[in-house]
Amino acid sequence: MRKLPSPYNGIVVVDKPEGITSHDVVDFARRLYGTRRAGHTGTLDPGATGVLVLCLGTATRIAQYLSSSRKHYRTSVTFGIQTDTQDASGEIVARKDATAVTADGVGALLDAFRGEILQVPPMHSALHRDGQRLYELARQGITVEREARPVTIYDAALTGFAGGVEPVAEIEVTCSTGTYIRTFASDLGDAAGTGAIMSALRRTWVGEEPASALRLEDAWTLD
Repeated sequence: MRKLPSPYNGIVVVDKPEGITSHDVVDFARRLYGTRRAGHTGTLDPGATGVLVLCLGTATRIAQYLSSSRKHYRTSVTFGIQTDTQDASGEIVARKDATAVTADGVGALLDAFRGEILQVPPMHSALHRDGQRLYELARQGITVEREARPVTIYDAALTGFAGGVEPVAEIEVTCSTGTYIRTFASDLGDAAGTGAIMSALRRTWVGEEPASALRLEDAWTLD
């Protein structure tokens, strides 16, 4: 990898690929730009892709403001399956025939998820408890109580649906920082009475409004 001249100060929008962590992308940027001053403004899980905003050099001072911006996602929600991670990466803990779930039914359920709602953070998350991240405790088979936290779903729109025993809904979500789309999918499945997981996730923009947001079409691949 060719190292670029330093110093670099500014923002880089990356299209994070599947299979690596957000921290891996930050490490890549540090090596590429020859700086230790680099960080991201909102974690994407290894299985998720899309907009990851990096701040370099003096721009790290504004990272907290970008972190608090709205996020927009395209997600696939598969009904009839439950896993210990609330997404496709986990171990299946329950299965149920979800043939009765329809597009109209999912559309109606989404009404209850718009606005300010309460979410219980998943055990497989990076939140800290007594000096350890929750996912580290989860890997040890330890489950701890988590308080529900308020988050805001500014919009949730059904954009596609494929029926069957394990139907899949394509949903676009605009939400506040701190929102777990995995938990959104799991809670939606609970509301449907079948359980559900987040089977795919792509972040498409970060910002307060779509017109001024940092968008996927502005992002660079790692290549």
